[in-house]
Amino acid sequence: MVDTTNSWLLSRVSARLITALLGGGLGWWFGTHIGYPATTSVFVGAAAVLSLTVFDTLKGYKLLDWLRTPEAETPNLPGLWGEVGHRIYRVLRNKDMQLAEEQRRLQQFLSAIQASPNGLLLLDENEHITWISDAAADHFGLDPVRDLRQRVTNLIRQPAFVQYLQSRDYKDPVKCLMPRGMQGFISVQARRYGDGQTLILSQDITERERADNMRRDFVANVSHEIRTPLTVLSGFIETLASLPLTEVERTKVIGLMSQQADRMQTLVADLLTLAQIEGSPRPASDRWTPIASLMRRLQVDAEGLSRGRHPLTFTIDSQGREVELAGVESEWISAMGNLVSNAIRYTPDGGSVDVRWACLPEGGGEFSVRDGGIGIEAEHIPRLTERFYRVDSSRSRGTGGTGLGLSIVKHVVQRHGGEMRITSEPGRGSTFSIQVPAARVKAH
Repeated sequence: MVDTTNSWLLSRVSARLITALLGGGLGWWFGTHIGYPATTSVFVGAAAVLSLTVFDTLKGYKLLDWLRTPEAETPNLPGLWGEVGHRIYRVLRNKDMQLAEEQRRLQQFLSAIQASPNGLLLLDENEHITWISDAAADHFGLDPVRDLRQRVTNLIRQPAFVQYLQSRDYKDPVKCLMPRGMQGFISVQARRYGDGQTLILSQDITERERADNMRRDFVANVSHEIRTPLTVLSGFIETLASLPLTEVERTKVIGLMSQQADRMQTLVADLLTLAQIEGSPRPASDRWTPIASLMRRLQVDAEGLSRGRHPLTFTIDSQGREVELAGVESEWISAMGNLVSNAIRYTPDGGSVDVRWACLPEGGGEFSVRDGGIGIEAEHIPRLTERFYRVDSSRSRGTGGTGLGLSIVKHVVQRHGGEMRITSEPGRGSTFSIQVPAARVKAH
């Protein structure tokens, strides 16, 4: 733009010189007609025009100096040069406004990408990183600033990722482990764009993989749990059909068959309960059940299951107030009853079981069951609510459990907006508690 202005200034100077010559001629003609000498007339006319030319050129160079340093203040020039400066200033201002708008849109676009849980990684034609989103940095263990311009395969060295990137076959995504010992998986999808550049999308699929594993385990466990009693029943039926049995033997076989049939019925009932709870919406808070009534029912069932083998205590800490619980009464009974029956089943004879309801200061409530059992190792606690998960499968089957009780408890509590907590220590028993939100507790 400055070179163009220089050329234009030279043309302007040339034009002024021509004007000076013409002015000299006009001065000679005018001077001779009014009596001045010819030489004086020519000189005066040319000098006047040259003075205007010098003054005009100085204004032009002021404008040129401003164009060389546009951050300086715009010169206030009169006449034609002022108009030129104003127009140049307006063009530059419009360009700055357009650039600022483009920058704003780019920042909005980048902010939207940063808000996405999926990661985005941009590579140039040499597979060097040109941009990293925060999610991608977390997925791949990268630094969004330090690792720019680095070759991606020097930083991400997982064989699955390197082979996928070098294959240039990006039709399907590839599954990779999260780096640096993180217990998770990411799905990586690459796409080519522009002039040899590569876009890499990453998605955290840890929960999806865990759900798939749980689904596979669920199918396998259901098959196993049902196959065992069916095998026993089939064997007994074959025995009854092929062997002559005494009345005592027949009675014993029929009793064992009845136990296995009851076990299958319990398993199917728990599966149906779990499916119904998972597929139902959150219950409304318009049906209230007294806590005292729930605790009496739980105590009767617990005494029938324990048959005097355990000291049982049931306590309501409500500071003399009547307390009611909102939700589906049958689901609360199922969840609380599962915790109580588990405590009795897994507590040796003579061990105590303490069942307690307490009103919390913030308005909610807590139902807790503390047993005197053998306790649970810390690594098992996060998985206790998974379907069919057992710390000791043989011991669990011996107590008559299906492996679905705690899963039912978790889903009931979540449906009612609460939280389930488990604390345990080997040799010191376990405490299972249900935190009920204030919206579902009414004390009066």
